[in-house]
Amino acid sequence: MSNLFDLTDKVAVVSGAAQGLGQATAIAVAEAGADVMLVDRNREGVEATAEQIRSLGRKAVCANTNVSDPDDISAMFRQADAEFGRVNFLGNIAGDGHLAKPEELTIGDLHRVLQNLVVGRFAMCQEAGRRMLAQGQGSIMNIGSLASSTALGRGHIAYSMAMGAVVQMTRELSTEWSHRGVRVNCVTPAQVVNPSLTARMADDPTLEGRFLRGIPAGRLGEPGDIKGLAVLLASDASAWITGAIIPMDGGNMAMNAGGTPGHQQLAVQTFRAEEQ
Repeated sequence: MSNLFDLTDKVAVVSGAAQGLGQATAIAVAEAGADVMLVDRNREGVEATAEQIRSLGRKAVCANTNVSDPDDISAMFRQADAEFGRVNFLGNIAGDGHLAKPEELTIGDLHRVLQNLVVGRFAMCQEAGRRMLAQGQGSIMNIGSLASSTALGRGHIAYSMAMGAVVQMTRELSTEWSHRGVRVNCVTPAQVVNPSLTARMADDPTLEGRFLRGIPAGRLGEPGDIKGLAVLLASDASAWITGAIIPMDGGNMAMNAGGTPGHQQLAVQTFRAEEQ
């Protein structure tokens, strides 16, 4: 039986590849055999990722692309054409949010978040999709958030609006493109440790505990948690998975808002109703 997860001779484009989920995705698909176009504004970080991939014997090319700018994105894909000649997988990961109370959020900041997380992500999908449609094959993994489906509060209004659009964009693209060989799915993480989240938890010592009250698995996510999903979605192992919104959340979405994770239960009491 052939290895359904083998990505040999495949080409992946991965944004946000300097750290976090983007870096983990890029390394995962390279470990499975893919060559990778690495996209990130962090030149030093993305070059470090490239060196890890080259040490695996795979080709890695870096692009310092502004993923808010469709023209910059278009230029990056032309570079990918010249370097690789095809695109089989897009890990659409990079993007910035902005925290502000709804009554204080400026329209300018809202536009900036929507440009980055919605317009930029669509432009990445569009450029990759055009190439995949022409070759009759391809897979796109958008990274969304639980904020696309449930409200986070704490000033996440712009981010949540944008991530809701990313989820619906995924569904629409899948509906339009799947019969032509291009699959589009979205992974929606809960809190995954990264430098920004680490800084926020340092500023607010109660924050991690509040997160963990909603995560039955009892821990925050780590970037490496995306690796298996990325290889699955990039490979033929997921040939009939498209339009899916896949939580990566330690059970957060499954738990009722009033539920208590098992790791926080202090005691279990059994009650028996009186017989009438």
